[in-house]
Amino acid sequence: MKIFHVIIGLNAGGAELMLSRLIKSQLTFCDVQHSVISLTDEGVVGSMLTEHGIKVYSLGMSSIFMGPSVFFKLRSLLKEQQPDIIHTWMYHADLLGGLAARSIGLRRVIWCIRSTDISKGGSKITLLIRKLCAWLSGWLPYKIVCAADASRIVHEAVGYQANKMLVIPNGFDPDKLVVSNTAGLTLRKELGIDPSDMLVISVGRFNPVKDHKTFIAAAGKIAAKFNNVKFLLVGRDLQSTNAALMQMITETNEADMFFLLGERNDVVSCLKASNIFCLHSVTEGFPNVLGEAMAAGLPCVTTDVGDAAFLLNNSHWVVPAESPELLAQKIVELLKLSSEDRIKLGKYNALLKARTL
Repeated sequence: MKIFHVIIGLNAGGAELMLSRLIKSQLTFCDVQHSVISLTDEGVVGSMLTEHGIKVYSLGMSSIFMGPSVFFKLRSLLKEQQPDIIHTWMYHADLLGGLAARSIGLRRVIWCIRSTDISKGGSKITLLIRKLCAWLSGWLPYKIVCAADASRIVHEAVGYQANKMLVIPNGFDPDKLVVSNTAGLTLRKELGIDPSDMLVISVGRFNPVKDHKTFIAAAGKIAAKFNNVKFLLVGRDLQSTNAALMQMITETNEADMFFLLGERNDVVSCLKASNIFCLHSVTEGFPNVLGEAMAAGLPCVTTDVGDAAFLLNNSHWVVPAESPELLAQKIVELLKLSSEDRIKLGKYNALLKARTL
């Protein structure tokens, strides 16, 4: 069976990494052959897939105005390869990939939806493409897979065909989320963070939907009261060269308490180095990183977005989005727990996550 995945790009992100994990989990399946088409470039995830022998095609789209030419490239490629299934990831790929496949008679098109409320941080073009997808959803895809029940509800409300929608939550491999204590201690040593300091970690690219402004504001309030609490930010563009990010941090007057690591390929080690995990987005689907933090045994605080509350299964540690005061209060509450109680809460999270895998 030939399965072609179509996605807008292959830089490290939740959807891209889940696509990679899905394919790698089936590398030993002799009767399944996966290939990936990136509408833009190969990206870091594409390079990793290529190293595992997966064929990755890059169509070079650098702006939405190249959509028509990329459509015909995509159509030609699919016509040549004749895959059995076309699995498209996110709106742009759903639309272009679906139309290209159906235009040459390929009907087994599976859309993949991973977002919820894109009105918060989504561009006007993306909103328009979602409307087009909703209008075509009754005819174009064979099935529509949502990573979160919250995604299903939102998309049905905007016109997606309800009888085609199916919820399949993200999966995790617990064995790949386990690293030694040494890995965390080594990272702390590299950063100059004392083993006795408390470290609060945030993982996610710099983007309005991730709402780093709220996290940094909350962190600033905490840092002003606790001189042994540090904050670790991991993700694309979370670096000192990001002027907007640095302005937010400077305004807290506690810049020395923040450590910016940018994009990493050792996120599990970063989690292991930390004491508390915080998800602070204004919108999510099924937040991979929250599940990973739970599986790694960290006590967590999250905003009430997507399926985050369902995943954490403890409303006490869930706060409304864009609420820095409440977010700070919950983090402080975790900081004030004894080390034993924090570890116990983290172990509960790990057990809970294991039951949902």
